[in-house]
Amino acid sequence: MTATRTEPAAQADAWEELRTTALLGTDRRPLPAPAGSPALVAAATAVDRTDPATALLELAALTAVRRRAGARPAAGPSGGAAAAPADPRPELPVAAARRLTVLLEGRSGSAGGTLANLTELLPQWLATARARGLRPPAALVPALLDSARARSELRGDVVALAGPLGRWLAERNPDWRFVLRTATDVPGTGDSGTAGETGSPGAPDAAGDPAAPGDEHRIWHEGLFAERVTHLTRLRRTDPAAGLDLLRGTWTTERAEDRLLFLDALQDGLSPADEPFLEAALGDRSKNVRATAAELLSTLPGSALATRMAERARAAVRLAGTGRALLVTPPAECDAAMQRDGVAPRSPTGRGERAWWFGEIVAATPLRTWTDDTGLTPARLLGLPVGDAGPDGKGAGQADGTWTDDLREGWARAAVRQHDADWARALLGPTPRPGRDGRTARTAGAPAKLLAVLPASERAAWTAAFIQAHGLGEAFQLLGACATPWTPPLSTAVVAALERAARSGTYPWSHSGVLGMTERALAPEAAPAVEALASDAAPDTAWAETFARLAGTLRFRAAMLAELDV
Repeated sequence: MTATRTEPAAQADAWEELRTTALLGTDRRPLPAPAGSPALVAAATAVDRTDPATALLELAALTAVRRRAGARPAAGPSGGAAAAPADPRPELPVAAARRLTVLLEGRSGSAGGTLANLTELLPQWLATARARGLRPPAALVPALLDSARARSELRGDVVALAGPLGRWLAERNPDWRFVLRTATDVPGTGDSGTAGETGSPGAPDAAGDPAAPGDEHRIWHEGLFAERVTHLTRLRRTDPAAGLDLLRGTWTTERAEDRLLFLDALQDGLSPADEPFLEAALGDRSKNVRATAAELLSTLPGSALATRMAERARAAVRLAGTGRALLVTPPAECDAAMQRDGVAPRSPTGRGERAWWFGEIVAATPLRTWTDDTGLTPARLLGLPVGDAGPDGKGAGQADGTWTDDLREGWARAAVRQHDADWARALLGPTPRPGRDGRTARTAGAPAKLLAVLPASERAAWTAAFIQAHGLGEAFQLLGACATPWTPPLSTAVVAALERAARSGTYPWSHSGVLGMTERALAPEAAPAVEALASDAAPDTAWAETFARLAGTLRFRAAMLAELDV
């Protein structure tokens, strides 16, 4: 709020003198003499000036109180502000609104720390309320916006929930300007996108100026960088061709770091229609832009880049004459054509250069190349022994596994990049089992990334089986790849693993990451089983407290979600 000051100009000058003294230091500038009203002079004279630094702070406190006490609201604009647009969505039930207040304040509502940190449950509440098509009471919208200002991961859901009122408030409070840069769609409200994009004629845009009727892309040409990325991302989701045309129009004038993020936004709605633009970007002066363009092209199996990579892969890997092994001849050099296609000449990972080039080629090759050329399934290909083809290209008579890891890592990266569920299943294989030495068998690539390619139910089932076999020690990333709330079988497996961990004598903090995730993701229906564990645990122990806290959190989440079912 702006304000006018009742004190004379001399008092404003006194405040500036204190600021200048603070900046220069009391050893270089003396404290100002008391001035102003008799009461202020008396209070300033009473300040002990033995320590000039302390005295400066006390004088500043006195002057600040004086300035604030004399402030009065400035006159508003004549005619008053236009009212916020109507929001037709149903309002939250009273109980759900009370629950939101508790979550925003971070209060557990009970003593003794028997619930999780409630701010960690806020994202789940927001996502559920948004999916239900509800709107919060107007009185809670400012607190919602404040929470999203402090936590950027909440912004999509908060802006959607706040709806037209949130955007209306953001146009009047600079602290909430992020709302105008957040792309979202609010079904049933007519409120979508970022401010200034598709609003009514004359509506303010993200910069606070009236938008010309029909100038839906003004924010792209005049907005902040984050606003432009948001605008392009949203446009690609609704009209990929229009988004590409918009980017193409300003591409040559953009900075390299901006081109990189704009190019990354093309992932939404990526199609063969984008290939000519991406192919041209392979010649960009920025190596990061070139690498991103190459990665996007490699996800288009029919692209020219994918075809070139497939030819290189055929030259590097062949099926031995007997059809019982794969022989590898890695590239001898990284020529200019390979570099243009996104292969860095020097390995950034510390691997040998030939292994690095080989892995990049395999990762960018369409996976159907291998199955079409050999007539083998992914599982059969993965089961073949792998070896070096040797100088003569015939191999040493028996595959020695020299290039096995490199080939499988490349296939795993390709499966994730191309979202190929068949290859992901083959690479994951059956649930890994402990080897003879008790360690878990290694899976090519990052198992959590491969899991993310599979349907949600399959992810949960694989992870549940893994936990049943190996416990929670290596399950954190796998659990993070599973949809929440976890399925009943996965929840049961996690609870059983926690029980085994408690009986083994380990401490709860050994599994702090999984426990934190469990509070947010375990199915609320598992509460009785967790309560039974709390009852069975020795009193006043870390595990008893942990299980009681988890059970209380599950009960809280169950009530929280039930209140949103209207």
